[in-house]
Amino acid sequence: MVSVADKAGIETAEYKRQLFQATGDVTQDLLNTKVIVSLISHWTGQLVDWVAENAPQHIFQLFVFFIILLVARSLANIARKVVKRAVSTKNLKFSQLMQDFFVSMSAKAVWFIGILIALSQIGLDLTPILTGFGIAGVIIGFALQDTLSNFAAGMMLLIYRPFDVGDFVQAGGVEGKVSHMSLVNTTIRTFDNQIIIVPNSKIWGDVIKNVTHERVRRVDMVFGIGYGDDVEFAEKVLTDIVTSHPSVLRSPEPIIKVHTLNTSSVDFVVRPWVKTDDYWDAYWDITKEVKLRFDREGISIPFPQQDVHLHMVKEYD
Repeated sequence: MVSVADKAGIETAEYKRQLFQATGDVTQDLLNTKVIVSLISHWTGQLVDWVAENAPQHIFQLFVFFIILLVARSLANIARKVVKRAVSTKNLKFSQLMQDFFVSMSAKAVWFIGILIALSQIGLDLTPILTGFGIAGVIIGFALQDTLSNFAAGMMLLIYRPFDVGDFVQAGGVEGKVSHMSLVNTTIRTFDNQIIIVPNSKIWGDVIKNVTHERVRRVDMVFGIGYGDDVEFAEKVLTDIVTSHPSVLRSPEPIIKVHTLNTSSVDFVVRPWVKTDDYWDAYWDITKEVKLRFDREGISIPFPQQDVHLHMVKEYD
């Protein structure tokens, strides 16, 4: 009929448009300007009708969507502040890592729930999304086994709290001050100011030594005198040096005893107690003072020596 109408000179652009929409066949008729104009005008009319019918509803849904996101963001900030104040109380005694974990997870949980509620308000079906999260979680779990191992170790560190930020530790083959902790790794600053990032799985799977966990520490030192020196006088000198140092605590009392009759010296153990922050100052000060006082009092400090004997051998013809 369209072909007959074309031969008769009847306008058929509208019929060709309908034929294209019904069959989907792309023919040379689509190159006709009138057919293209008819298609565009028809699609434009459909779009205008759809907008006129559905725009108010979708605009309202978008408005509700953004309102929910703003409310969720505000609630996340409020949750962060409330949880931070709650976990930082002295009664709970949470570590810094545990405090940061609860604060971060509370805000993220509120924000995630808010996004899901907002998406549901614009008519999005959340079932495929949640299913996709489950499948993606399984795939990511296999791909990130090492990371999950570090995460699990971080959770154990969070629960048992063998150390906290600011402690001096020996862990994972590294010695230094803990400057930052996360659920995946721990950042340790060494004494020469190097930054070392250690995976939590390596720390949890090894021996952990927390040097500054306790408030006071014992300084263990050994000093030797010669066998010809007066033992009781040397003990009085060591006692005077230790008790006169301002950092040495009166309780627990320091220990100064003859410990070993060594091969070339009589060794004293000197073990004063100091506050943890004063450990190295007391160690260095007492060591220096022992050398100075021993020199003034005429007490010898033995050091390894060897006597070499030369025997002259006569030569015989």
